[in-house]
Amino acid sequence: MAGQPSVFPALVYRDAKAAIRQLTEAFGFTRVAVYEGDDGTVRHAELSYGPGAVMLGSRGTGSVFDKAMADAGPTGIYVVVDDVDAHHRRAVEHGAEILMEPTDQDYGSRDYMARDVEGNIWSFGTYAPQL
Repeated sequence: MAGQPSVFPALVYRDAKAAIRQLTEAFGFTRVAVYEGDDGTVRHAELSYGPGAVMLGSRGTGSVFDKAMADAGPTGIYVVVDDVDAHHRRAVEHGAEILMEPTDQDYGSRDYMARDVEGNIWSFGTYAPQL
């Protein structure tokens, strides 16, 4: 398992298809897998970015995870990117709501922050924790 991530954020969305569209188009994630129910809701999806990934699905599926997340509010996720300014430009071109423009941080990172279509906060920056 060395070199393979072992932590994967998992999110639920009222409109998972819109979230997948934004995450791939505006934020540069790659669609790895999308499994839909008979009713067209996203039961489970995996999107990758570099060596990391997020998992997501639709709210209201009735699964144990969906029920556990029923009262969950927005969450914050940090993604390491090579070129913050280019990544930011792409997000802006696709209409992402920018909360903080690219900013040099005291700890040496360059970051920007955006809100996704359902209120989750995504930070993109050059700081990569050394584990």
